[in-house]
Amino acid sequence: MNAGTSPIARESLLRTARMKWWEPVLWIVLFALPKLIPSQAPIINETATWALFALSLDLVLGFAGIVSLGHAAFFGFGAYVAALFAQHVSPDPHVGLLVAIAATAVLGLFASLTVLRGSDLTRLMVTLGLALIMTELANKLEWLTGGTDGIQGLTIAPVLGRFQFGFDGIVASYYSLTLLLLFFLLARVVVNSPFGATLKAIRDNRLRAMAIGIPVNARLIAIYTLAAGIAGAAGAAFTQTLGYASMEVLSFDRSADVMLMVVIGGIGWLYGGVLGAIIFKVVQSVLSNITPQYWMFWIGLFLVVLVLVGRERLLKPWTWVKGTKA
Repeated sequence: MNAGTSPIARESLLRTARMKWWEPVLWIVLFALPKLIPSQAPIINETATWALFALSLDLVLGFAGIVSLGHAAFFGFGAYVAALFAQHVSPDPHVGLLVAIAATAVLGLFASLTVLRGSDLTRLMVTLGLALIMTELANKLEWLTGGTDGIQGLTIAPVLGRFQFGFDGIVASYYSLTLLLLFFLLARVVVNSPFGATLKAIRDNRLRAMAIGIPVNARLIAIYTLAAGIAGAAGAAFTQTLGYASMEVLSFDRSADVMLMVVIGGIGWLYGGVLGAIIFKVVQSVLSNITPQYWMFWIGLFLVVLVLVGRERLLKPWTWVKGTKA
């Protein structure tokens, strides 16, 4: 805490930052899943990368109030950087991950300058335009990105020099889960700091935040850059664990899906992205086996119920009987 933080505000931040009893239990369960259900390890790995991606979106949407429909630009850019690094420089996943994070953070820094002005609708169009530009570049620069075929057959070195990515997905799932935990803890520190408190003030009332002396533009640039770097880490993990990168990582569907995950799990709650990714992937896996063509209908129906009923009441059905606010 900095010296300018009042005792009451400091105590409030500390109380919010304290870990709840169920949080270690949740992470222990998540890390136990690849061993408990090894047949589902590939899905666990995919879910962990989606959760990391959703975490990055929630930082800008839930805590800074920046609406983005093109967040896949950062995920895809990180995926392609990791793929190109493994193909042309070194198969080391650790260095490749760091390079992807750094490169995507730089992209996020420049992109943040476009979202400082205008309304939410303007930001929607600008972020969507960025993703479309990245998609078109990936398509046109076929000599570099492989075009519609993508970059296939990547060779990734073992993690820590010992654990090789395999078809069973066990190592991959632990790799992605570890990244998710590390970046979750980083995000937790950020949002529960005085910096995070200023972000929430900007989200709630930008003009009032400017009036009390908060450097609004600097804060938005910083969080957007951080979120882009985390999205790039998710993209890099996707490429390194699956061994390829294609234009699909930049698609609008990916941006829309991650938005749905954050909405389902809860905007402005770090665990919302994790919970939303789990719910989305479980529903997708189960319903796509039952109704392959219509599983998105059930996701849409769930969202409608979520909006009409409210998340609190949906999670606490006994409040319907009492008719009280959850």
